[in-house]
Amino acid sequence: MAIPDCARTNFNTLLRAASDGNLALMECLDAATHEPRYVLCAVGRSDGEFVFTPFGHLADGNPYDTYLPPYPEDPTGSIVSPAT
Repeated sequence: MAIPDCARTNFNTLLRAASDGNLALMECLDAATHEPRYVLCAVGRSDGEFVFTPFGHLADGNPYDTYLPPYPEDPTGSIVSPAT
């Protein structure tokens, strides 16, 4: 499965922000649930003010339980392994 260009662009922006010291971790509220989330943000400036651009939040709990990696034996690039 190919990673879309917009995701690659955002990832490269995060890398630049981190290398420039312009990356922040902020506590925010989820817009739908109002639960606290810890959000990775690039930090910029506009008219002398700080601007925080959110890119995503850290996984709650154990991220190994949250995400499934690509399944390399599936030629279609499926991210779910077949049932055994």
